[in-house]
Amino acid sequence: MKRIIATVAACLAGVIAISAAPPQEAKTLVKDPKAALIARGRYLVGPAGQCGNCHTPTDKKGQPVRAQALQGAPIWFKPTVPVPGWADMSLPIVGLPTMASDDEAITFLMTGKHSDGKMAALPMPQYRFNRRDAEAIVAYLRSLDQGAGATPGSK
Repeated sequence: MKRIIATVAACLAGVIAISAAPPQEAKTLVKDPKAALIARGRYLVGPAGQCGNCHTPTDKKGQPVRAQALQGAPIWFKPTVPVPGWADMSLPIVGLPTMASDDEAITFLMTGKHSDGKMAALPMPQYRFNRRDAEAIVAYLRSLDQGAGATPGSK
């Protein structure tokens, strides 16, 4: 019985040691601040923000068309009552072609307002990201090739 407990304890200690160590990718990112910023943006656009749900077209089966990821798409859901200003299409966000500057994009992500002072058209959420997260999202989206598409969470 003592041998079983010792074996289980040793395995548990090994698992804890492995999980406590930062992954190799994280070690690499710390050395390259720009890569770390882009990785943070990839996370915020992908798993956290789910931007691809609206900004990526889907096929007939409702699956995302990866070759056109984040390149704009028809909005597939509609309000149950008329909503003034409701957008029928999402804009392309790969490379941020509709934003003149990084500062404009960062302000938009922090306030929900375009440079002309107008709020984002529904159903686009009026995000209130902090500056660091907004900078990360802009860095990631600007890093993507506008012609190739990008799967959120890729590159």
